[in-house]
Amino acid sequence: MTRQVILGATLSALMITPSLAAEIAPTDVTYVEGAIEASLTGVPGDPVNGKKIMTTRALGNCVACHPISTMPDVPFHGNIGPELNGAPDRWTEAQLRGIVANAKMTFDGTIMPAFYKTGTFIRPGAGYTGKAPEGPLSPILTAQQIEDVVAYLMTLKE
Repeated sequence: MTRQVILGATLSALMITPSLAAEIAPTDVTYVEGAIEASLTGVPGDPVNGKKIMTTRALGNCVACHPISTMPDVPFHGNIGPELNGAPDRWTEAQLRGIVANAKMTFDGTIMPAFYKTGTFIRPGAGYTGKAPEGPLSPILTAQQIEDVVAYLMTLKE
């Protein structure tokens, strides 16, 4: 019985490994006219988690800049970014992935932070410039969090 449990755990770990190996590092992302065609993880995004990321201050906090009328229960929507309702009607999934990862690849001069970039970068607020949650060489969001946000944005069709 114990041998079966160990074998089962080993096989489970092996099944998880390919999805981790498929993750694209921020420095290896290929942008085509601002879009990222392929998933950053090879794993579908979770729209429920994407919504949480978009409304959590320590994560994406998209609502600080963008109005989203489908989130009336979330206070203090910003109005400096475009309305996110209807986003998939204006941009493809690949374009949204590129915009969320690094909007500067699509919109020259944007103030939107690059959420999937390493190195030093400007974040709103002097206390955050050059810093990321895991240090200056870590992106603000993980590859899977980017996929989750894109999955949620894709639900906002008008």
